[in-house]
Amino acid sequence: MKQTELAKPTKQQLMWQDMEIGMFCHFGMNTFCDQEWGEGNDSPELFNPTQLDARQWVRTAKQAGFAYFVLTAKHHDGFCLWPTKTTDYSVKSSPWKNGKGDVVREVADACKEEGIRFGLYLSPWDRHEPCYSDKAAYDDFYAAQLTELLTEYGPLVEVWFDGAGSHGREYDWRRIIGIVNQYQPDAMVFNMGVPTIRWVGNEDGVAPYPCWNTTDSAKLSMYTDDMATWLPETPPWVPAECDVPIRKDRWFWHPNDEHTLRSLDNLLDIYYRSVGHGCTLLLNLAPDNRGLLPEADVNRLLELMEEIQRRFSSPIAQTEGEGNSVLLSFGSAADVNHVILMEDIAHGERIRSYVLEAEQQGEWVELARGSAIGHKKIDRFDTVHTKELRLRITSSVDEALIRSFAGYYC
Repeated sequence: MKQTELAKPTKQQLMWQDMEIGMFCHFGMNTFCDQEWGEGNDSPELFNPTQLDARQWVRTAKQAGFAYFVLTAKHHDGFCLWPTKTTDYSVKSSPWKNGKGDVVREVADACKEEGIRFGLYLSPWDRHEPCYSDKAAYDDFYAAQLTELLTEYGPLVEVWFDGAGSHGREYDWRRIIGIVNQYQPDAMVFNMGVPTIRWVGNEDGVAPYPCWNTTDSAKLSMYTDDMATWLPETPPWVPAECDVPIRKDRWFWHPNDEHTLRSLDNLLDIYYRSVGHGCTLLLNLAPDNRGLLPEADVNRLLELMEEIQRRFSSPIAQTEGEGNSVLLSFGSAADVNHVILMEDIAHGERIRSYVLEAEQQGEWVELARGSAIGHKKIDRFDTVHTKELRLRITSSVDEALIRSFAGYYC
């Protein structure tokens, strides 16, 4: 089958998809109130992280091998982690650093020092701001907040627009996206306005399979009116990001809550069903009311990333190729039970179905089959002892281009 007009990613989308894993960081007024969604009426006097260390947060991400870091600059309660000129409901009205602090600045500086790309979350829904009920006034207010964040903290890799709480609300998305394009044209835009990346459709950190990168497939399976407002100029390529907290159902820190920390096995399953389904994983770790990431959360994160490295840092063999059949030779017979496939998505998603096979006594035995490969597909199967694997493309749009075909024994 021959087709030349396939959706293709931009260079910024390609770079973002190659990052694969980022850290989300929910921190704010909720941290000090044992709640997830504040109503916007908690006193700024409550915000006082006496040991706040943004470098600890970012160094943890760096040690884990994460490529980017996204901070909640303002959650739904409206409390701002930077000294905005738009409202007094911010760190400047708190006792932290006598009102002279700026959490966003400290995280931005830490990311720059550690060489990690920085992203910001700015909730459109604002439960504190009195002018929220006046659409025109709030559009001006929100545009001013966004402009501050996009002009004062260096280059951003991602701008995260949360759709929660905004069902039926119309924001001036063309204006908002215009501000992003003016000041941060290389930043990914998450799921609203004119998105360049999209929500996967759940907060479990897992993607359905197949999870195609195109706008058309997203509308069929994951596009929902209450969580996304997409303008017609949305590009045809919109890859998915899988967001999930390391503590189940807890985006913000809560006291005496360690029992919700996800197990290593659960986190590994999330990795297989996010990155292993061609998506990017955004894993949330929440600083506590001291302003530090809890030791248990850090240890579990490092445990996860060490296990991923143990499994996938050293392939038995690796190759690339094109066409309907690509061979992976091990030289001598070896045990193998995982294959990681990557398509050259710079030319679009061409592959529609494939079969993985192992050579066994002169015959090819099927190990796994699938549809989408996209950025990455991880296949697991029972251990087989073989000298050679074969990837057979059974359906494609134009010639299949395999960026990587690697075998592993875990």
